[in-house]
Amino acid sequence: MAIQWTSLTSKDVLERLERLDLPFNQYGMDPYGISKAHLGPFLTLLEGFYRRYFRVHAYGLEHVPDRGAGMLVGNHSGGIPADGGMILASLFLDHEPPRLAHGMVEKFAQEWPFVSQWFSRVGQLPGLPEHAIRLLREGRLLMVFPEGARGLGKLYKDRYNLLRFGTGFMRIALQSKAPVIPMAFIGGEEAMPTLFHANTLAKIVGAPYWPVPPYIVPMPMPLPCEIHYGEPIHFSGTGNEADHVIDGYVERVRDEIAKLIQDGREIHRRRRAGAPPERPGASS
Repeated sequence: MAIQWTSLTSKDVLERLERLDLPFNQYGMDPYGISKAHLGPFLTLLEGFYRRYFRVHAYGLEHVPDRGAGMLVGNHSGGIPADGGMILASLFLDHEPPRLAHGMVEKFAQEWPFVSQWFSRVGQLPGLPEHAIRLLREGRLLMVFPEGARGLGKLYKDRYNLLRFGTGFMRIALQSKAPVIPMAFIGGEEAMPTLFHANTLAKIVGAPYWPVPPYIVPMPMPLPCEIHYGEPIHFSGTGNEADHVIDGYVERVRDEIAKLIQDGREIHRRRRAGAPPERPGASS
């Protein structure tokens, strides 16, 4: 097995896997069932999309802690969850030391054969509050999209308009004492502009929607993308606060993400026009 999975894993991913701060046992498994044999090929696939297909630049990686808990909260965009994959890649490939973020998988995806098992083997787990709290209390990174699948399925005419956020993530952050790290994914809306949803196809595959871009096939175009990480926000509380308190906290996070989107779109525009992608004080 070792020969098989290492042959499908790039040299850089292999090296960074050895530095990943997860409690792998002698068989390459961690307590959540995450497997090095699955992570290697998976992260190598993401590496190709991250480095060459989307040519992603990640800004503000210094805001993500080197170790310990953090809840990464951002906008969802692009028709298919390429944004989540690129965020995972940025934290593993460009953050020092490499870190693995855990996403909370939507219920519909958990019912897909084969795919659901692969998700769990690479650290993307069922979206249950108890899983999220446990991960954060154990000092891991959690990736959250409060817009849910509705955000991912936004039409091009509604690009970068944040939908209403759910509030569950904030109660989880408070219960686990984890800082919230706002983030913005830019470029997904342009890479795959969704014009409408094919509802019949969505029902057939058991998905909440089926995005249809101008070129019909739901595959993003190879356009540059950026990820912007903001400064961590620490909230005080137990998670049992009144709804109006939680709503205020959530609105603050939403505002921070909106600012990151606004600034990020200007950088994205300059980058597509051929200007240098760097900005003062940013890391890439």
